[in-house]
Amino acid sequence: MTAPTLANAEATFAADPGTARGTPTVTATLVDGRARLSAGAFTWDADLPIVIGGTNAAPSPTAYLLGALAGCGVAFLYDTLAPQFGVRIDGIKAVARCSTDLRGLIGMHGASPELDDLALDIEVTTSDPGDRVEAMFAAWRERCPIFLALLRPRKVALSAKVA
Repeated sequence: MTAPTLANAEATFAADPGTARGTPTVTATLVDGRARLSAGAFTWDADLPIVIGGTNAAPSPTAYLLGALAGCGVAFLYDTLAPQFGVRIDGIKAVARCSTDLRGLIGMHGASPELDDLALDIEVTTSDPGDRVEAMFAAWRERCPIFLALLRPRKVALSAKVA
């Protein structure tokens, strides 16, 4: 994205804050024994490892969660923050990882299904000054919605019913 595009978006959002609000939605349905996810025009599958009942035919939900974090580390920095901070980016690599214990998913006593040791490493290739790059990283830490959702979890309204 370019700085003028961002400036236009900021002006539009300032004039009418409602234009900045959205309600992203992902729907999951069972298709061929896996979760078929859809969001607008996009579809993708999620599955679990064979050892806990899946077919391992698609990335796991955990991989998608880590992918959302790493993806925000690349896309948000490159598309939005780099133009805002005047940082020329030649390359970005983001690696998200965590620790898991599959015993927790199958309900084994003493094992937790929670993700532990969440970590994200972001490496930006640029020849621009370090102070601008650090300011850009600071803005990422303050504004990346995926990072913030993991850092400061929100309540999730859950409705479960039998059809």
